[in-house]
Amino acid sequence: MILPLPAPPRRGWYRTQLQEVNAVSEIADQFFNLKDPAQGIGRELAPGITTRIFPGEQAMLSVVRLEPHAEGKMHHHPEEQWGVLLEGSAVRVQGGEQVAVETGDFWRTPGNVPHTIKAGPSGAVVLDIFSPPREEYRKPGTGFGTEA
Repeated sequence: MILPLPAPPRRGWYRTQLQEVNAVSEIADQFFNLKDPAQGIGRELAPGITTRIFPGEQAMLSVVRLEPHAEGKMHHHPEEQWGVLLEGSAVRVQGGEQVAVETGDFWRTPGNVPHTIKAGPSGAVVLDIFSPPREEYRKPGTGFGTEA
């Protein structure tokens, strides 16, 4: 017989309780919030484009914030990249094509394919996922990496 799980505690309860009960717990370092600017490794990718990076052993997440009409530089890297548009609108440039994307759209970029993004009039927030992790993104810095 499978019993139903109890209702989850209110938002933030787990993190608060965990910090109070066991501040040195390793699991506390494995929970994050997209809206907390203090978390992650900061990086300026280009004027008007910043990111917070969360590296793991086999994958890496990057929360990218683009100001209105900000445009990245065309670049490429050997790692596979997935992107999810969380907020706003943009034009994804990839493999020589431009594709308009809106909140909820996501895409895959194979390794070594030149790509960039242009934010729409209200800016954009993108969640990028890299596999394997990009070594140059494991520390603060600037730029996208290898330019195309």
